[in-house]
Amino acid sequence: MVTVSPTESEVYQGQFGEFTITPSDRRGVLLYRTGLCVAALSFAAGSAWVLLAHPSANQLALLTPLFWLFCAGLALSLLTIHIYLAALHRLLQAFLLVGAFAAIFIALQRPESLAWTVYHYPVTLLGIGFSFAALTGIFFKEAFCFNRFETKFLTPLVPLLLLGHWAGVFSVGVEQGLLAAWSILFLVFALRKVIQPIPPDIGDKSVFEYLKMKAK
Repeated sequence: MVTVSPTESEVYQGQFGEFTITPSDRRGVLLYRTGLCVAALSFAAGSAWVLLAHPSANQLALLTPLFWLFCAGLALSLLTIHIYLAALHRLLQAFLLVGAFAAIFIALQRPESLAWTVYHYPVTLLGIGFSFAALTGIFFKEAFCFNRFETKFLTPLVPLLLLGHWAGVFSVGVEQGLLAAWSILFLVFALRKVIQPIPPDIGDKSVFEYLKMKAK
């Protein structure tokens, strides 16, 4: 556990020694949280529009820019997130890239909108779903590190909805309920991150240094 030394230089005692938090560290956390807010707001906006406005097949094309905005926010968060295991960090980034390239491929292959295609051809989730697997990785990390109730629900909820739709085991009503819960909890998570103190998101920098030295 990281404790703060009562000095003006803001020295922290980590597991493998002392460390300080720099302005660059703080900017990284702010960017991480900004990315989460962008992803959460774009996802919630798209979900609310689908659930409340019941758009036509042609109107679903408007969801595509929101999806790319979601991916951009998620990419920013995955570039600036602090994860002790470098391999896991790179894996989540790779998941997002796979999902994004799959979305581009699907969009180029089908004349219909991306959202319409993914909904009516669930097999496409085997590609584009990697983007949401990356998001689930963030939820898991936050649940493990901060014991947040919303991420404890989101970690199983996201794959449950996607795999359930792929397998065709849920009714439309159940899928709508799960999507609404996902959107609301994602917003709660992002907003709570905004007001969380910055140092916990940076973590124990002495552990990062130790792992870096050990890898050499």
